[in-house]
Amino acid sequence: MRSRYSAFALGDVAYLLRTWHSSTRPTELDLAGGPRYTALEVLATDRGSMFDTEGAVLFRAHYRDGGRPGVLEEHSRFLREAGHWRYVNPL
Repeated sequence: MRSRYSAFALGDVAYLLRTWHSSTRPTELDLAGGPRYTALEVLATDRGSMFDTEGAVLFRAHYRDGGRPGVLEEHSRFLREAGHWRYVNPL
């Protein structure tokens, strides 16, 4: 989760697409003109250990968009695919 947040903050589209589950991965992603992320709060996690195949993360991502502050809160679902955690969708 933290690495995907960092990728959003840095605009690393290739990393985001690589870490998206194949069942929900978009064919392209355009981050141009999007918000500038400033902080991440991980509020809760559910499963996601090295023995699990599924996990969830509740987080708040703080950002600025057009000079105005904002917060994105999401409960995200992750699945292990080919040995790596992949983002699937919001719960």
